[in-house]
Formats: sequence, C-alpha cells, structure tokens
Amino acid sequence: MDVPEQDKSVIRLVSVVTFAGFLDTHLLIPILALHAAESGAGIWMVGFIVGLYSLVNTPANIMFGRLVDRVGRRMPLALGLIGDAASMALYAFSRMPLHLVLVRILHGLSGGMVGPSTMSLVTEHGKERKGKAMSFYGSAIAAATLVGYGLSGVMASRFGFNSVFFLGAALLLGGASLTLFLPAEAAARERVTAGTSIRELLKRKGLLISYCSVFAQYFTFGGVVTLLPLYLQSLGMEAFHTGMLLATFAAAFILLQFPVGAISDRMGRLTPVLAGMIVSIIALTFIPAFSTLPPLFIIMAVFGAAYGAIFPSIAAMVADHSSEAERGTASGIFHALLTAGVAAGAPVMGWIGGAFTIPVGLVLTPGIMVIALAAALALSYRIRS
Repeated sequence: MDVPEQDKSVIRLVSVVTFAGFLDTHLLIPILALHAAESGAGIWMVGFIVGLYSLVNTPANIMFGRLVDRVGRRMPLALGLIGDAASMALYAFSRMPLHLVLVRILHGLSGGMVGPSTMSLVTEHGKERKGKAMSFYGSAIAAATLVGYGLSGVMASRFGFNSVFFLGAALLLGGASLTLFLPAEAAARERVTAGTSIRELLKRKGLLISYCSVFAQYFTFGGVVTLLPLYLQSLGMEAFHTGMLLATFAAAFILLQFPVGAISDRMGRLTPVLAGMIVSIIALTFIPAFSTLPPLFIIMAVFGAAYGAIFPSIAAMVADHSSEAERGTASGIFHALLTAGVAAGAPVMGWIGGAFTIPVGLVLTPGIMVIALAAALALSYRIRS
C-alpha cells in the first residue's frame, strides 16, 4: 500500500521542521566552546557548558516523549521550537558563564520536545512505508549536521558569533510557524494517563534492537568527530580537510537513506541494520591504515553509506513495535539514546585516544558497534524462536 498524498505532504513538512529543529545544535558545536571562553569560562567550565545540553536533553526527551503521548504532537513541537529559538537568541546576550549555564539548561529542555514530536508525526503518516518515511526524517537530521557544521564556521569568522545565534533563532521560529500547517489531531486520540512504562517498552526485543543500535551508532559518531580531526592534524592536515571528510560522510549518509528505507519496507528492517553495522566496523578499522586524502574520502563515503543503511531501519523499528498511544515515549527513548551516545562517545574515545594513541582509538571506536551487532543478532534469534 502506498502512502496517501496528504500524508506525503505532512512527512515533507515535518522533515523541513526537523531540519530547522536539529540545525541549531549543529550550528553551535563549532563555536560554543569559543563563545564560552570569551565569556570568562575556564577550561573545566567550557567543557561543562558544552556537555550540559546533553545532560539535560537526554532525560528531557523521555519526559517530553510521555507528554507528547498525552497531549498530541503539534503543541509540544511548536513549544519546543519556540523555546529553542529563545535559547539561540539568549546565547547572544550571555556575558557570563552562569548565563550560558542557564541558557544551556533551557535549550536542553526545549530541545527534548522536538525529537519525540517530529519522529512520532513521521511514523504516524508513514502508513505501511515507515522505512521510506524515516529516510526523509533521517536525511533531515543528517542535512542539519552537514549544513550546521559548514555554515557556522564561515558565518562566525565573517560576521561574528551573534550572526550564528540569530540565524538559528530565525530558522527555528520559521519552523515553529510551519507547525500551523500540520493537520489538526483527531479529538478522539487516546490520551494516556498512566501510559506504558519505560520498563515495558524496554522488554520489547524489536525496540531493544533499535535502542542498542542508535546508541552504538552515535557513540561511534561521537568518537569519530573527536579523534578524526586529531588524526588528520598529526598528518599535517587542517580543519578544512576534516570538514571535507565529514561532509563526504554526511552526503553519503543522506543519499543512501532513501533507497535503503524503501528496501527495509520490502525486505524487513534487520538486514540493512546488520549490513550497515558490519560495513561501519570495517570502514573505521581501516582509517589509520591511510595517510592521504583520496582513500580517506572513500572510507568516509562508505562509512556514511553504512550509517544511511542503519538509521531509517532502526527508526522504523520504533514505529513497528509501538502503538500510536505510546509512540511519543518510544521515540523519546530513541532520541535520548541518540544524544547520550554522542555525549558518551566523544569523551570516552577521546580519553582512549589520549591513553593509547589516536590510531588505536580510531580502531577501537567501532567496538561498541560490535557489541550492538552481537546484541541485535541475539535478540533477532529470540524473536524468531
């Protein structure tokens, strides 16, 4: 069964909103530490300010996921985008480390409404083609990563940090205005009072495969974005080369999601997930074997393609194994683990790289993916038996 045209329009609209809703965090990554240092923060405080978003956003995704189940998707999404826009504007007026701490808390809280709302909307309008629908969703997130990293540095160097903050705020307000065009939710939608407990959701093997995979995927990504620049620097390369390699990764990530999303609707979710994990592990293991750009471009393209095989399939698993009344909570856990993966992967793999050399750290980075692969195989066997 194909997706009705009205639902396709909603999926496209939500994908645009998702792009705006995730762009702000990626606009901040290249400049936030510098902005915090300029405000008078020491090295420890800079790290705390940068990491505070993830500390707040991880539980916020779960908390607001339950809210999304109770009140619907559209209102929390609009409020989250408006809160994110206010946070971006407030970064420009922060003059002390304490100001930035308070803004990061607000930003982490409001951002916790965006992921569960957008993911729930896409799954509900994906009908029987949830893998294909999730390819649009995942591409929007990947595009936000690609554009955010590239645009932030250029704008900050030419126009200052405030230009980045205000651009992010404007785009978020634009995204919030687009929520007015989302269809009204049915008055008869089941409102959850007690709701499915998180423990009950974590007992579902299909959801466990998705959750283990997304944590491992973004833990690995956090390790790569931490160690790859250091590895390239040791080879005499510059930030420009890091940006080009990450852009190659993101482009392949975006492009492969569309065909793989459709394939997963026909062949099932597990095969693309397992294949993507295996290819990711192999690709990352070979990075330290090369010291010139051409093979590194190929590896990052393969790595991005592998991620493009994983994401729409594991996102669709959340829809496959949760009902409409609990989808906000299930999606909130998914986004919480996504955020937690990056937040844990970057410092852990950075420490390992410092303790055992950068090449060793890169080789060990996909170790978490090996564990997730074994867990997915074990859980899938238990589902079939």
